[in-house]
Amino acid sequence: MNQQETYSLKPVGFVRSQLVRREDAPMQGYEGAPDVWVEVDAAFAEAMKGIEVGEDLILITWLHAARRDILQVHPRSDESQPLTGVFATRSPDRPNPLGLHRVRVRQIEGSRLKVGPLEAIDGTPVVDIKLVLAASADA
Repeated sequence: MNQQETYSLKPVGFVRSQLVRREDAPMQGYEGAPDVWVEVDAAFAEAMKGIEVGEDLILITWLHAARRDILQVHPRSDESQPLTGVFATRSPDRPNPLGLHRVRVRQIEGSRLKVGPLEAIDGTPVVDIKLVLAASADA
């Protein structure tokens, strides 16, 4: 198997938020994050077909302000907790800083989605949007 050294991601949109600095953002959306607009690139607007107000989505973001050289952190930046590998945490600092955010669709205007709550800062690239599936009776 030939493993590629790098992979390419193209943003499908960008977060527009009142949060402009990493220090302003709560650690998780449910900890007081605002609703935000996700501006989907016009080239991907057709991919929004079927999304409805009130649905839950998973936004996958590229945490562009994160450090990629961090492998261990104190969970929740609490130095009284032992150093833990980033793969066992939700730290934004990691080798590939992908953010995973469950949000609810509040409003749709053209190729813009108002969603929330979202702790991502203004300008954060959105690399994918996925619908949260309802639990199956067979699961």
